[in-house]
Amino acid sequence: MDVVCVGECLVDFLPERSGQRVRDVTAWTPGIGGSLANVAVGVARLGGRSACVGVVGEDEFGHLLRERLAAEGVDVSHLRQTEEGRTGLVFISLDARGERSFCYFRTRSAEFLLDERDVDLDFLARAGVVHLGTNSLKLPAARSAMLRIADAVRGAGRIVSCDPNLRLHAWEEPEVLRELLGNLLPRCTVVKLSEEEVAFATGQDGPEAALRWLAGRGILLPVVTLGEAGAVFLWRGEVVRVEAPHVRVLDTTGAGDGFTSGFLRGLSRRYANAAALADASREDLTALARFACAVGSRVVEHLGAVTGLPRREEIASEMPAWLRNPVS
Repeated sequence: MDVVCVGECLVDFLPERSGQRVRDVTAWTPGIGGSLANVAVGVARLGGRSACVGVVGEDEFGHLLRERLAAEGVDVSHLRQTEEGRTGLVFISLDARGERSFCYFRTRSAEFLLDERDVDLDFLARAGVVHLGTNSLKLPAARSAMLRIADAVRGAGRIVSCDPNLRLHAWEEPEVLRELLGNLLPRCTVVKLSEEEVAFATGQDGPEAALRWLAGRGILLPVVTLGEAGAVFLWRGEVVRVEAPHVRVLDTTGAGDGFTSGFLRGLSRRYANAAALADASREDLTALARFACAVGSRVVEHLGAVTGLPRREEIASEMPAWLRNPVS
């Protein structure tokens, strides 16, 4: 397994066109949603072997997610279905610039029911990268399970990745989330934040300060995405900037997940473990970040987080040579 994603899997409902408020939409299309599910699909489309670990309802929407993820080539053997909760739904509206707003329907949402039953350390040990999120961690049992996963994977010398993908409005007590980040992020090898998340997650004023703050907490490879301006990462004390391609933006939903899927696909292919990543060259990581920006830019040209995720053959020309050629 190249990348195992642990966290929320939801159903996104997309409007028939942008520029509408939720109340004005007359037709919705359901599809795969949730940051972790999006990344798993992205990795699979780029030729990697991915899996989802999480919880969905024993309902029609849970069946929809399992079937559509499996059709994308994602391993769903550890995507547990439960009658204790319902699959979370998200209705997404878009303004004229493609910026999104979310309307959640999470009544006893199954995603929050992650617990020790979902910690299969033998399965996780098969992954090159284990990628974590935070939106499913509202309950103490879920937080405990996630921290145990992070400790086990890091202790085995594997790469632990985290994109918090913060949704502050979903937390009645944001300080609980802040404390969680303080416990989870230092356990990670790679952390990806968006520019908008920097202040809350790190307490710093800008991306470069955030990168250094994250590195100071033991994170080997901190990354901050900057939307249309690209991304920055810190490597061996140097801040490295990469630009994103200029594209026509239809919908920004899932751009960060596209970046992450491209980045993790490359990390899992190039570096067998965290020790190998520590020996990476600046040039290779720069090429990989540039490719990840290209993947993210493909996403925003389409409606929804998944539709625009490119397949390997569609974006092979923008891959680093070592990712195009599996024997290099």
